Amino acid sequence: MSYTIALNFEDGVSRFITCKDGETVLDAAYRQKINLPMDCSDGVCGTCKGHCEQGAFNMGDDYLEEALSEEEEAEGKVLTCQMVPSSDCVIQVPVASTLCKTQVGELTGQVARVEQLSEDSIELAVDLDNDAELTFLPGQYINIQVPGSEETRSYSFSSRPGDKCASFLIRNVPDGLMSGYLTGSAKPCDRLTMTGPLGSFYLREVKRPLLMLAGGTGLAPFLSMLKLLEEKGCDQPVHMIYGVSRDDHLVKLDELEGFAETLPEFSYTTVVADETSEHPRKGYVTHHMGREMLHAGDVDVYLCGPPPMVDAVLKHFREQGITPASFHYEKFAPSLTPASEVVA
Repeated sequence: MSYTIALNFEDGVSRFITCKDGETVLDAAYRQKINLPMDCSDGVCGTCKGHCEQGAFNMGDDYLEEALSEEEEAEGKVLTCQMVPSSDCVIQVPVASTLCKTQVGELTGQVARVEQLSEDSIELAVDLDNDAELTFLPGQYINIQVPGSEETRSYSFSSRPGDKCASFLIRNVPDGLMSGYLTGSAKPCDRLTMTGPLGSFYLREVKRPLLMLAGGTGLAPFLSMLKLLEEKGCDQPVHMIYGVSRDDHLVKLDELEGFAETLPEFSYTTVVADETSEHPRKGYVTHHMGREMLHAGDVDVYLCGPPPMVDAVLKHFREQGITPASFHYEKFAPSLTPASEVVA
């Protein structure tokens, strides 16, 4: 038996390793040529300390309290030289990936499909090469090199981890480099090079109700999250508010309806900002965020959208005195790397 361990470095790079049954995370990482910080490897110095965000493991008792105190252990801190996983785990490593002699992974594939879903949304599907292993945490993004240039653009996965065909929702930006390629010259079998996965915006272990706030193509990471919840099951309430500028910008509603059927605890609300819209709910996501969705603060909030939307939600929370149990958000803008934040 083996387990998949996600190592999230402080520079946003994620690397995934396989840990054998009974093997420590440190040994597994070194076996796969990732040099996690260490001095003693005996639980004495504390150099290999990290934070386990989710997963089950055994730490044993062969380490000194000077290396890992009871208070730190209660907070989820671990010593990777002593940590023996008994499930898949996600570990925050408090150093840059370059200091561990590793770097962001590279994937290659070919265009499988390009579909314009609306005036401002394009779906790109990429068939990965046979030897490519697409492992990521739902919500993370990858950098795609624009064919014919040295430039890259960052896009969140809308597909599920492990799929051989990766998919993305891409905003159609007038005169945008990637948009111009996709709408003008892209054709099936075009070769693509991608680097990643990256980002700290991803679905954590579901322990309480979830509120998902999506703006435009910020819907993409939530589709990935919902596909994982559909696969693994979820017994917590999950509600999404999906906001767009115009009626015809609403996309993937058939998929959301499908999730509502397969995930009994999932529901969603759509909102259109255009005042001339005939949509039953007009305005912004903050206008339709009922207090019942916040479960008196016992809720994990995930937010992905353009900067003005993210800023408006943050302001709304402050003004209303709303403090969720955890708050994870990601801003995106054309030609910029997504900026992720976590507010616990």
